[in-house]
Amino acid sequence: MSEEKKVKRLTKNKLSKTKKLFYYDLLMKARGEFMTQVKFHADEALTSQKDSAGERAGMATHMADLGSDNSRHDLELGLMSSEVDVVEMIEEALQRIHEDEYGICLDCGDLIAEARLAAKPYARYCTKCKEKRESFEDPSRRSR
Repeated sequence: MSEEKKVKRLTKNKLSKTKKLFYYDLLMKARGEFMTQVKFHADEALTSQKDSAGERAGMATHMADLGSDNSRHDLELGLMSSEVDVVEMIEEALQRIHEDEYGICLDCGDLIAEARLAAKPYARYCTKCKEKRESFEDPSRRSR
């Protein structure tokens, strides 16, 4: 991050105690919901390796059954991984609240809109910077 952006971040208005508590509560609620989902998908990934009789999926009598079991297992692991990533972003946001840097875009140093934080309290970037990042990640969006 450039020195100008660092200075800009340090001079931003800090959140009031009321706003800090509001966003802290939102983050804690979101963390609880995502942790519940992580546990659900972990349990599903483990149980998808067994059929309804409790036998190992590798013992399936038909190749299509084995393929379905493997596909479901991979899906559950993928969903669980994505949700773990969100939990990590929530933990980072909680740390930013503690350091009085919450609600400040990590790229440009501008404030993140309150509507964005209310919808996605673990947002790291303002809308403008997020759109820039997405256009670099998805080349088809560059022409838009």
